Amino acid sequence: MFEYEIDRMNHAQLVREADARRLSHEAAASASRKPRSARRTTEEPTDDDGGPTRFTRAA
Repeated sequence: MFEYEIDRMNHAQLVREADARRLSHEAAASASRKPRSARRTTEEPTDDDGGPTRFTRAA
């Protein structure tokens, strides 16, 4: 039983380390993205029949 408890603690530690690594990668990726003001707007022109420009709202 004691070996089982040690294995469970090791597993829990590995899960915590994996979560921490994933969060640090996500934080680094979001820091390298463009700021919100530089991103595209939620409305984009669509090309349909060459008529007047129409806008659609992004989902």
